[in-house]
Amino acid sequence: MYTHNLDPILFDLGIITIRWYSLAYIFGIFIGWWYGKRIIINRLAISRQSFDIKRFDDLITYLIISILVGGRIGYVIFYNFDYYFSNPLDVVKIWQGGMSFHGALIGIILGTYIFSIKNKLSTLFFLDVVACVSPIGIFFGRIANFINGELVGKVTDVYWGVIFPQFDLLPRHPSQIYEALLEGLVLFIILNLMVYKKNYKVGKCSYMFLIYYGSFRIFSEFFREPDVQLGYIFNLLSMGTILSFTMIVFGLIMFNFLKNKNEI
Repeated sequence: MYTHNLDPILFDLGIITIRWYSLAYIFGIFIGWWYGKRIIINRLAISRQSFDIKRFDDLITYLIISILVGGRIGYVIFYNFDYYFSNPLDVVKIWQGGMSFHGALIGIILGTYIFSIKNKLSTLFFLDVVACVSPIGIFFGRIANFINGELVGKVTDVYWGVIFPQFDLLPRHPSQIYEALLEGLVLFIILNLMVYKKNYKVGKCSYMFLIYYGSFRIFSEFFREPDVQLGYIFNLLSMGTILSFTMIVFGLIMFNFLKNKNEI
């Protein structure tokens, strides 16, 4: 049994405070940026197509804005609408916490679509690249959640249970670690084994990301406490489960659409 005693602040200089959660975003974006270029270069070499790799740098700007705006709006709508409806000025206070993965996902899809249409490029191609690198950021984000002692798991008697003193004194599943491993490490391996195949079809990593992430998230939700302000919807399902099931549905629809077009 482990008692959580990690400090969410790496160091505090008074004027500047560096938090692990902020670093998770920074590392996730920069490593994903670098690795995304490697994927693009590989795919172009196989398909013998030309593309100015510097244009991918422009997409990163779109993605950063999409993650922040989409993640925040998603949290407001999906997880705490009543509070923010009564306190609209607090919507912009991102530093107080409150981001939604599913909201960020919607933002990323829209941001990538806008970028691709504006530059007359393939939306699916870039969504595939983003899908392959996203698990990197997800991994760092879930580790940061664990360090922060947030999104805690349900009470358990397993020997690897963790006590989060700031929450209560009961041993709980380290659900953040489960998600880091499944949604981060395992998902990364699965998608990147796909994208490097010579006969890879554009769009596959996009719909497989939706299906696999949704499945892994639903599994993890069984071990995770629901959000306090929401509880279980219909006394049965967490909001994360509902949104993740929706992801799976859209992934299957996308798969069927591409299949009918003979693109997979």
